[in-house]
Amino acid sequence: MPCLKSILIAGLLTGLSCEAASAHAVWFAQRSRQTALIYGVGADDLDAVKRFSFIEKMTGYDADYQPMPATPRIAGPIVLVDTDQQPTLLSVVFFNGVWSRVDGEFVKGGRDEHPDATLAEKNYKYSVSIQGPLSKPIPALADQVLQIVPAGPIPEQHGANLTYRVLYKGKPVAGAKVINDLINDPDQKPQTSSADGTVTFPVRNQGLNVIQAVYNGPTDDAKKYDHIESTATLSFTLAHEPE
Repeated sequence: MPCLKSILIAGLLTGLSCEAASAHAVWFAQRSRQTALIYGVGADDLDAVKRFSFIEKMTGYDADYQPMPATPRIAGPIVLVDTDQQPTLLSVVFFNGVWSRVDGEFVKGGRDEHPDATLAEKNYKYSVSIQGPLSKPIPALADQVLQIVPAGPIPEQHGANLTYRVLYKGKPVAGAKVINDLINDPDQKPQTSSADGTVTFPVRNQGLNVIQAVYNGPTDDAKKYDHIESTATLSFTLAHEPE
């Protein structure tokens, strides 16, 4: 597996990495009854602590989607989230840097540093987590350049279909690549969002669900990178039967 090999070499020797790939994302999940910010893909819960400075903004929202404080903090090997009261939503903006593909590997820096790169991209990651009951549809959130919203009520049981809408700068966008289960099936073939920004999937898990969308928007500095890649996740949890 070339990517795994390069990650091992990168981490130990040269600083090269496949971690710029769009497969990696951020999402919120429970760790020991506390909410944590996770960076990774599939079962790989990677080092969010060393990327703590990449967190540009974190926000909680109440039941009326009014902002409330949400503060990330380092707690040993993980990043936890502190709030004064239970939020309905949590969101984060995470800047993953500028990367170039050189000789098949991703390296830090743009085309200005790597003129022979076959690809250069600026990389942002966004995430919204549903933490409490929804009394109204989730709106476009100002800080989420790419955002996934449920287009209907979230079912109580897995297996039921749910339509999602992908928003880019607050508007439905066609052409986003969307997968249904970043945690348990990260290599699934993505669906492409339609003209109204929608895709429909069966809800996969009677537990944590993390949906991922990736969309390449125009560059704002063509000398340094070809496009701005945005990766967004939406996470929510279906309740299991009482123990």
